Amino acid sequence: MEYILEVFLDDYRLSKIKGTPVEDKIEAVFGGELKVLRVKIGEELKDAILKAFETARIDSRSCITDTPVAFKRALFEEIANQKTLDESVVKAVLDRIDEIKEMAAKEAEYLPPPEID
Repeated sequence: MEYILEVFLDDYRLSKIKGTPVEDKIEAVFGGELKVLRVKIGEELKDAILKAFETARIDSRSCITDTPVAFKRALFEEIANQKTLDESVVKAVLDRIDEIKEMAAKEAEYLPPPEID
């Protein structure tokens, strides 16, 4: 089965991939309001991501969601560096998983949950 990692793009990220082969693979979602890149991966990488992050899950669209911001940031950086959406970008991120998990742990310390009245 195929799984998807979505990387949402802001103006800064769009500028980093402008003029690369990846720019042609940008998709518009939510009525064109958001831009996204989709990285398709197989079972092995899906399992590695789910094992690495206890919050990660698979939604009804086969998208892997609820990964830490540090993982998403590293994934975009690899996409921008390698200029591809191949599985190789995810493998490169997973090669740095200990560093990313460390950054993700700091996120939990610094990002308190919102207060709900």
